Amino acid sequence: MKVETLLQDYLNYLEIEKNRAPKTRENYERYLKEFLKFAKVKSPEAITDRLVTEFRLFLSRRDIKKITQSYYVIAIRNFLKYLIKKDYQVLSPDKIELPKISRRQIEILEYKDLERMLALPDGSNLKGLRDRAILETFFSTGLRLSELCSLDRYLDFERGELTVRGKGDKLRVVFLSKSAKDAIKKYLEKRGDPEKALFISFTKSKNPKILGRIIPRTVQRMVNFYARKAGIVGHVSPHQLRHQFATDLLLNGADLRSVQEMLGHANISTTQIYTHITNKELKEIHETFHARRRK
Repeated sequence: MKVETLLQDYLNYLEIEKNRAPKTRENYERYLKEFLKFAKVKSPEAITDRLVTEFRLFLSRRDIKKITQSYYVIAIRNFLKYLIKKDYQVLSPDKIELPKISRRQIEILEYKDLERMLALPDGSNLKGLRDRAILETFFSTGLRLSELCSLDRYLDFERGELTVRGKGDKLRVVFLSKSAKDAIKKYLEKRGDPEKALFISFTKSKNPKILGRIIPRTVQRMVNFYARKAGIVGHVSPHQLRHQFATDLLLNGADLRSVQEMLGHANISTTQIYTHITNKELKEIHETFHARRRK
């Protein structure tokens, strides 16, 4: 069978069987079509280790970032895995090494700084109540920014659970802490509108008018505003609060698989980046408390 036909079969498999997002399919199609155009192969059996190496050299000489080069290699490896699954005699994906890339340093806040930031919103008005509810929800659930903005107001406060539709249209359950539930309840009690969205934007006036569902840019500005107000140096983003959530769980004994599920990561390797942070914290605990008489 022609390799172009198999590529389309693989892309359909990604979308239908693996439930990958349309954007993921689009990216894989771009990476693999560029490789096949370079390789000029008619059948999958013609893909060799040497061809892949030459393609990687081609990418490197185009001054493409290492992280982007790795996306091409991952796409090729996964395509080969699919072909092996379909009983084609092709190059083993294990023979293709991934580029070594330095992991981006994840910055986390000191816990006392985080607590000070969470306590800052003014609880006497709707905006302040909304802002506190947003901050508490981020830290309680580890939601992505887009996931938080898409939440609707009809929540099960008894169970303290939210069902979220994440990347690749996958559903997962996240949990609200007592402080998050209390903050959301107080915020909703102050709302007197029929708007479906949980978190809303409104005009800046004494009698604010609702503009509709809150947008990501508004949340980003709001989070950074309270970080600066709390005296935190540097830019703080909603994604950093997601980091705080994951790190806090791991430091308090949660296992990696559970954290992966709560974050909605497709691969555990994505979650493992947090172990670099927690290992450092554990080392400091070890140095502080272990065998102090032997210092």
